[in-house]
Amino acid sequence: MTKTPSIREIFLAGLRDAHAMEHEALALMDRQIQHLAEYLDVQARLRSHRGETERQIERLDIILASLDESASTFKDMAMSLSGNLAALATMLAPDKVLKNSLANFAFENFEVASYRALIEMAREGGFPDAIPLLQETLQEELAMVEFLEKTLPAVVQRYLSAHRVAKPADH
Repeated sequence: MTKTPSIREIFLAGLRDAHAMEHEALALMDRQIQHLAEYLDVQARLRSHRGETERQIERLDIILASLDESASTFKDMAMSLSGNLAALATMLAPDKVLKNSLANFAFENFEVASYRALIEMAREGGFPDAIPLLQETLQEELAMVEFLEKTLPAVVQRYLSAHRVAKPADH
């Protein structure tokens, strides 16, 4: 008979997953920041969000320590490697800025959903001290989603303008 995990166990697994997810985000941002010279506004926001992400990891460490737990080094390393591989996969693509913009939008929305779930777990599990820290991170992630949503059309237009080709005469 399998044991049903407690809310605490589920919450801890979620916190460790979020910790690893943020390490993946750092790896993704580090690779992208280097290649955004023509998109300085996006580059600046990614640099800023990178700092936020480091603080988000610190907040997760605080929550885990308050529960006498720690992050999973294995998960952190695996997700960091995953982030580097994902970033490398688009590096050679001619439209990497578009692919990265779409991936960033999806990833940030995934983070938003993750932190909303963690806040609910903290409420349900009786971990009230974790909630303000998780809410702070959620607000940062929502702000990043808003930035990406607002700038996506401009990034696409800039990309298209830089790569315009003459249309065939019969079109």
